[in-house]
Amino acid sequence: MESYYLDWANLLLRWIHVITAIAWIGSSFYFVFLDSSLTPPVDEELKKQGVSGELWAVHGGGFYHPVKFNVSPPQLPPHLHWFYWESYSTWLSGISLFTVSYLWSASTYLIDKSRMDWAPASAIAVALSFMLVFWLLYDLICRVFGQRKHGDAIVGALVLVLVCIASWLACYWFAGRAAFLLVGAMMATSMSANVFFWIIPGQRKVVASIKAGQPVDAMHGKRGKQRSVHNTYFTLPVLFAMLSGHYSFTYTHPQNWLVLIAMMFAGAAIRQFFVMRHGYKLGRNGNPLRYALVGLVAILALIVWLKPVPSVTSATGPISYSTLQPVLALRCYMCHGELVQMKNVRLDSAQGVKTHAQNMYQQVVVTRVMPMNNATGITPAERQLIKQWFESGASTD
Repeated sequence: MESYYLDWANLLLRWIHVITAIAWIGSSFYFVFLDSSLTPPVDEELKKQGVSGELWAVHGGGFYHPVKFNVSPPQLPPHLHWFYWESYSTWLSGISLFTVSYLWSASTYLIDKSRMDWAPASAIAVALSFMLVFWLLYDLICRVFGQRKHGDAIVGALVLVLVCIASWLACYWFAGRAAFLLVGAMMATSMSANVFFWIIPGQRKVVASIKAGQPVDAMHGKRGKQRSVHNTYFTLPVLFAMLSGHYSFTYTHPQNWLVLIAMMFAGAAIRQFFVMRHGYKLGRNGNPLRYALVGLVAILALIVWLKPVPSVTSATGPISYSTLQPVLALRCYMCHGELVQMKNVRLDSAQGVKTHAQNMYQQVVVTRVMPMNNATGITPAERQLIKQWFESGASTD
């Protein structure tokens, strides 16, 4: 019964998480586009008000004319919309989903004993520390180097090194699927922390200064913009990490940490293309196509590198149930047998195998998700045996 309720919690939290993430990422992408597409105002009245850029757009049958003030508007409007609940809701739903999906059953989903055989409490503590330690180090890098000459390049290089180290450690210590998600959660935590600790507090100080009739410190806007730009480059790497759990060929590879780093690098490069292309249309910067090509080359190289080598089995012809049954007894019964039926699946009888044959093929052969973290040590030859059994008719006679 616990499994049933956990499945419902997983479904609902995942649904909420996707909805709030769409809202957050959508607003982030829009404002990055807006900043890149602004042109100096033509109207003299706008110039007098301190407007530094404007954009004319058409959408949904209407015309829109957003403007951006250089530091602050002459006076605040009665209603000011703040963008922060999209970020907070995404993080809160995400950490809740991570707790239900991985931390609640850490011994099953978080720990891979072939990598690190530790107590669930220790694994949970280390996993949570990834999010905290990465944020502290990333924030320190930004505060120390962010305002220096060539600060953006220095920060970018150091953060890349930090992400690579974290990716290697996560894949070394945890089950591959959990490691990929953990790195994504680590970066997403820093994205939300940027909003919580820097962007919104800076905006509140600007608003307070305007209300008090005091000069506005432009540094708050510069710092908020810097952290916002960092967030947009984190976005595609984080999305890959979140989606990777559905594609076992990425996180089950012996060098899965390299796969993770390469895909995140490709995502950041492709995001750079989208960030720059709007300004390029207005005659700013160089042609950003090279960044998209770099990302594409990285992905194509991974496709070639990860190409599976066809398995070879000594068995020929149809595989009988009597040949299959010892493999199931050795690799599957511990979780899907008489004593334990995880997900209400039981495979210790011919009828049970017949009922779940399609799912067995999908989970064991196609996606290779099962056995979870390969806890029972199923071999490639045994997966091939199940494949041949299913494709030759899945006989249980």
